[in-house]
Amino acid sequence: MANTFYIKNMVCPRCVEAVTTILNELEMNPKYVELGKAVTFDDISEKQKKVFQQKLQEKGFELLEDKNSKLISQIKSIVIEQVHHAENNLSINFSTLLTNKLSYDYTYLSKLFSSVEGYTIEKFIIKQKIERVKELLFYKQLTLSEISFLVGYSSVSHLSAQFKKETGMSPSQFKKLRNPNLKSLDSL
Repeated sequence: MANTFYIKNMVCPRCVEAVTTILNELEMNPKYVELGKAVTFDDISEKQKKVFQQKLQEKGFELLEDKNSKLISQIKSIVIEQVHHAENNLSINFSTLLTNKLSYDYTYLSKLFSSVEGYTIEKFIIKQKIERVKELLFYKQLTLSEISFLVGYSSVSHLSAQFKKETGMSPSQFKKLRNPNLKSLDSL
């Protein structure tokens, strides 16, 4: 019987790789691993689970046990996947995406997220988008118009206004910085 594990702080493809490596080292027979989640083919003993939990902690991850923590981790993973790793722009809004993927009413997800995290899902999405914009500006390969489209803003002016609100500077001021303050995704 398969086991499903929800894992906090999995925010990038390298995290997926690290968790897959841990599962393979522990001979836990992974079926698949994605952001925030790992599924194994076989039953796992409590001893294996404890070792797995310890190995995850050594790499900066956390095995989530309670339902609410798992759900919040799933919300974050879906948002991070869409903002930072998706190939295409989202054709539906995030509330619909989260409702469809998690099979919960968005109002419930929003209230739960806010009560635990202390800020809204929308604020989390904005923080992720701004961090993605900062990354894209740092590499100076795209115009602000291209970045605006890529990250899903309706216009450059909307992006610029939100960027200034979040960072205290305009995108052009940010581009001039020698050492921009890029944050790791798990700290947002």
